[in-house]
Amino acid sequence: MMATTNTVLVIDDEIHLRRSLTLVLQRNGYRVTCAANAQEGLTALEVGSFDVVFLDLKLPDRDGLTILPEIRYLYPEMPVIILTAHATLESAMQAVRQGANDYLLKPIQPEMILKRLDEILVNQKGTVRRKEILSEMKDLLAELHQIDRLNDDNSVLSSVNSADSARYLRKGSFVIDLHSQRVILGDRDVLVPPSSFDYLVALLRHSPEPVQFITLVSEAQGFSTSLQEARELARVHIHELRKAIETDIANPHYIITARNVGYKFVA
Repeated sequence: MMATTNTVLVIDDEIHLRRSLTLVLQRNGYRVTCAANAQEGLTALEVGSFDVVFLDLKLPDRDGLTILPEIRYLYPEMPVIILTAHATLESAMQAVRQGANDYLLKPIQPEMILKRLDEILVNQKGTVRRKEILSEMKDLLAELHQIDRLNDDNSVLSSVNSADSARYLRKGSFVIDLHSQRVILGDRDVLVPPSSFDYLVALLRHSPEPVQFITLVSEAQGFSTSLQEARELARVHIHELRKAIETDIANPHYIITARNVGYKFVA
């Protein structure tokens, strides 16, 4: 087994399973936190992040499948491994559709769990790093594109007036050139990823009112989708906007989360 300091959350109401799984994982270097029901599990996830979650389907307060979307909302990339003593093809397919990475049967087999956990985490690290590299490449290309655009358009946006309202969008110290996709905050240019630019425009148009997830995706990307998919899409683009605009993305000043509704822009 590989040496590890990964953190694991076990959400299961069976005390003997929690103890057994904790012992197996701790002996192999994992740091383990346990929760006896869905609410305890969600609370643990809101307080801190984990590298992987083991989730029982039959919990005393809620069905495990019903909290999968909430786990995915909090941590879209975190692996979730389903544990169950009552496996069916339908429940397995439903779990995978809702974002589970694997589906294992009780009683637990330590060798199988450690093998699958090792494989999932190795694959996860590769996937995350690949996305980081692609994101960095996209940002660098976007920066080059915006630098070229700024060289071609050095007009001073402080002279924006009512005649320019079709081209410029202003909110507080923010000015957006809708033609060149140039974003200015105060006296500095903000390099916003082109793929997220229309999300910023939609937020400013509605500011300071919150924009619902579905409305935000519809206005920014031009298509309708389910609430869950809209939530996931918006989360990705809002994260990119916060990286570009906010000085501290953990405590955003401009782009605020309207819990269970969407996001809003406050100038």
